[in-house]
Amino acid sequence: MTSTQAPTPTGPEHVVVVGASLAGLSTARALRARGFAGRLTVVGDELHRPYDRPPLSKEFLGHLHAQVELSLEAEDENLDAMWRLGERAVGLTPLPGGGARVELSGGDTVEGDGVVLATGASARCTLPGVGLPGVHVLRTLDDAVALRAALHARSDDGGRVVVVGGGFIASEVAATASGLGCRVALVVPDALPLSAALGPLAASVTRLHAEHGVEVVGRARVVGVRPADAADAAGVADAAEGLVVELSTGERVPAATVVLGVGADPTTGWLRGSGVTLDPAAKGAVRCDGTGATDVPGVYAVGDCAVWFHPGLGHHHPVEHWTSAKERGAVVAAALTGADRLPPSRPPYAWSDLYGRRLQLAGYTFLADDLETGGELQDGATLDDASFTAVFRRGGETVAVVSLDQPRVFAGIRRRLADPAPAAAPAVVTDASDAPVATPA
Repeated sequence: MTSTQAPTPTGPEHVVVVGASLAGLSTARALRARGFAGRLTVVGDELHRPYDRPPLSKEFLGHLHAQVELSLEAEDENLDAMWRLGERAVGLTPLPGGGARVELSGGDTVEGDGVVLATGASARCTLPGVGLPGVHVLRTLDDAVALRAALHARSDDGGRVVVVGGGFIASEVAATASGLGCRVALVVPDALPLSAALGPLAASVTRLHAEHGVEVVGRARVVGVRPADAADAAGVADAAEGLVVELSTGERVPAATVVLGVGADPTTGWLRGSGVTLDPAAKGAVRCDGTGATDVPGVYAVGDCAVWFHPGLGHHHPVEHWTSAKERGAVVAAALTGADRLPPSRPPYAWSDLYGRRLQLAGYTFLADDLETGGELQDGATLDDASFTAVFRRGGETVAVVSLDQPRVFAGIRRRLADPAPAAAPAVVTDASDAPVATPA
């Protein structure tokens, strides 16, 4: 899909934003900032007001009693919106004049001539044993509260924490648990953690984990989690651990707490049959053009539930990062209100905090045909040193930059990054699954 919907010059009268996290809030803010004076309704399936998710795997987990600021709203902020929190969207029906009717879990409906889908993604919970006591996922504030209590209990009793996943969140949880004094094993499907995002630079993250006592189990997938039995107690596990994580390699890893960070799926199942196109190549994300417009007039999508067409790449490409959710909310608001010019797109940016170190990534590492680790490294450093900045190039042009503890060098290179120019023709790759992207920080 490459066409863009043409909003009316005056914009819609009533915008319904389905999703009360960063992408939805950013869209609502941008609408008001552009002078939208119509009705605004924000629907959220959680009871909490909008909160920041990146700290959930870091500062929030690490501090049992300290207050960690999570609110995304300023104390004096007033969007003049109707907030419908604790209500889940369960269906959508397009309206003849544009927009849609949204059915809610409580039986009510809300109609808007402009609708923004910002329902995010949900933790993937398909493995056997997901519902067992001691098995956790991390996506919401409630998830984080439960996991925080478990990790602090493990720091007291010495029980092992097994974290499963090769993305940012899994590495952050492992680092936080290690910082609490827990015994930690990190199980990753690739050879190294963060391989999909960092390529050869993933070795630096593995080294950080090893330096802090985290056991990395590579090239292994979890096939299930089950309660430990008498045979486990006599063999692989201490009976006090309570759980056994079974791996594709045949290995059995004992655990007192298991954290499954095996990915997330767009929260879009409620849209099946609505006329909104879901992209099977992007895990069922809402398929959009380059402004977030769907193929239903007046309905847009933004954030982790959406996959946008990228004119520079020539195909739809998922970007599941904090900054992109915020920036694209502004694009949707501009499109909805009929702006003559849309905010410029920027290459995706992600960051991660591990063991007090700052890892930063910008751009598209998968486009690179060369990794520059010489001239762009500060003071002759190497990738084995405590800090570095590495530049990914394609045909001599910088397409991505990755840095560990060199924020000023990183910022300078990031400023020079630009999105790829629009392709003359669609690229051969049309399947979003062929364009890997890092898990959001």
